[in-house]
This record gives sequence, structure tokens and C-alpha cells, in this order.
Amino acid sequence: MARTRVVDERPTPPAEDGVRDDESALNSARSLDRPFVVLRVLRERRAPMRLTEIAQAAQLHLATTQRIVNLLVHYGYVEREGFDYRLGVAPLLDGTVFLQTNRLVQAAETVLGELTAATNLTSTLTVRVDLTAVLLYRVASVPPMRYQVPIGEQLPLTVGGARVHAAYLEDEDLERLLEGVDEIRLASGVAVTREEFVANLGVIRERGYAFGQGQRQAGGLSIAVPVFDRAGELVAGIQLSALIEDIPKDVEALVVELQRASAAITRRLP
Repeated sequence: MARTRVVDERPTPPAEDGVRDDESALNSARSLDRPFVVLRVLRERRAPMRLTEIAQAAQLHLATTQRIVNLLVHYGYVEREGFDYRLGVAPLLDGTVFLQTNRLVQAAETVLGELTAATNLTSTLTVRVDLTAVLLYRVASVPPMRYQVPIGEQLPLTVGGARVHAAYLEDEDLERLLEGVDEIRLASGVAVTREEFVANLGVIRERGYAFGQGQRQAGGLSIAVPVFDRAGELVAGIQLSALIEDIPKDVEALVVELQRASAAITRRLP
């Protein structure tokens, strides 16, 4: 099975090297984590929060939360309006620089442009961040789809083209993804059992692509393939999507175009 390189947002445990960590160094490391925990809380809430709400969600003392939030406000990562706090403009600036300098995005830009030109379908690039897929780049069809997921949006790995990421999860991560899940309800209204979902991941790995109909959007259809780096690690997924009536009947031809694009991106990676 191919290895997967991802960003893992879970807290990093202390190294088990047989050497007891110095307590002050450990406390210092935990202090460095706290601003990122606060930012994650605000990002996941997607709505203004009171200081007490932030402290509770981040599991921090109120006074500690106040100091962290004041620092983040000073540097533009959080903004305050009355008693409410939300993410500031600085993360957007960071994200813009990331997209302009990221080698994967740079490698995919021309390739996805050619893919959309050849198929007249919307093409997208996603990467896995823990148990979600994040949309990094898109080339829209003409005319564009009526609804388009915003760049930077986190998508569940259980539906649509994001399943190409789920197909290469380690067993431990797959268990985390499906913890407490008995069935997955698709936009079409169809319910997929946990067992059916796991079996389908095996099919995706075997045939090398994920095909979805009415999964994330009613009436929508998507085809996605994995992108590997030169070392064989899964680094991204690319997808073609459109309304069902706009997809050519020859799906296999689209799969071939996607696989060619995936290989082209791999060749462009360092």
C-alpha cells in the first residue's frame, strides 16, 4: 500500500526515546501549542465566539485564553468586535502566500488547466489534512458549475472524490474516521453502511479511481484519482466534476485523462 504524507492536526505526543523530558521544556512546548489550539477552535466554529466560549472549547484557563487572544489580535490572526472574537485577516494573507509558493500547487496549475480544456469539466486539487480533504486549486469549466466549494474548504473523506484519500488511510486513522459511524447519508438520499464504505475503499485502491454520483451534491457526479510523489507517497487527489447530464458517457476515457494528469503532476514534483 502506498504511504501517505499528510498534515496531522492531532497533538504531538512526547518522544519515546527512553529519556525523561525536562518538565520545564515540556511545559514550554505546551505553551507554544496553545495559540494554535485557539486558532483551530475559531476556525472550526466558523462564527464569532465569546472569550469564555473559546476558553471552554480550548480547555484553557480564562486568564490564559485572554493573554493568547490579545497576542493573536495584535498580530492580526484574530479580530475583536465588542465581546466577540473571530479569525482575522492574517490567516488569509498566509494562505495566499502558501498557494503562490506551494510546489504541489505550482505543479498542478498547468496540468489542471489542460485537463479542464480537454474535458470541459471542472478540475480540482485536494490534499489530506488529518481526516479531511482541503481544496487547494480549481480550474472551472465554461460555463462553471452553479455551486463551487470555496478554496480552502475542508471536505469529509467519506463522500465524493475525497474518498481517494480515505482509500489510503492507515487502519488506525480509518478507525478514527468511522468512529461512531453506522451509515453515511449521501446528498442523493442513499445511505451507505459502514461495511459498504470500507469495501468500496478497497475497490477504489484496486481500480485506481473513485467514482461518485449524487454523493456531495444532488445531481452531481465526480471522478477522482490519487497523486503520488516520486517516492510513492500519496500527496494529493485530483478530480473532475460536473452535473450528471454534462458528463460524457465514456467515463473510462475521463479516468485515463485524470491518470495522465496525475502522472504529469508527479513528474513535475521535486
